[in-house]
Amino acid sequence: MEVSAELAHVQDVWDKMRPKSAIYRVLLNDIAIVSASNGAMKARLRVLPVHLNSKGTLHGTVSACLTDWAGGLAIASTGLASTGVSTDIHTTFVSTAKEGDWLVVEGHAVKVGGTLAYTTIEIRKETGAVVATGSHTKYVKQ
Repeated sequence: MEVSAELAHVQDVWDKMRPKSAIYRVLLNDIAIVSASNGAMKARLRVLPVHLNSKGTLHGTVSACLTDWAGGLAIASTGLASTGVSTDIHTTFVSTAKEGDWLVVEGHAVKVGGTLAYTTIEIRKETGAVVATGSHTKYVKQ
């Protein structure tokens, strides 16, 4: 299977980001980027004990972290080498997931301008049930 230029670029950006972020190394160490095209990316993550809250379900921090991460990589999928600096981020918690569930994370760059980039994110179980949605605005002027 041939890897698209966008997927190779997004993976390269992620490989450079990961060692610089302790939170990404802890929460997203096992995430797999499965596809990318211009302005979009998709990844999979299995819910592990490190992702759970005191009730034994997906911690909101994980969904917020995924919103941040996927928004940045959706921007990277447009060809930018830097994913920018967050200016606004929102995560809406719709349902939850439990240990062992597979999450599908999709990020879309709605608009990447000269100064700001706007993204939307959806986190769902592999079964299709939406877990969270998000929006993320980043300052991208270089």
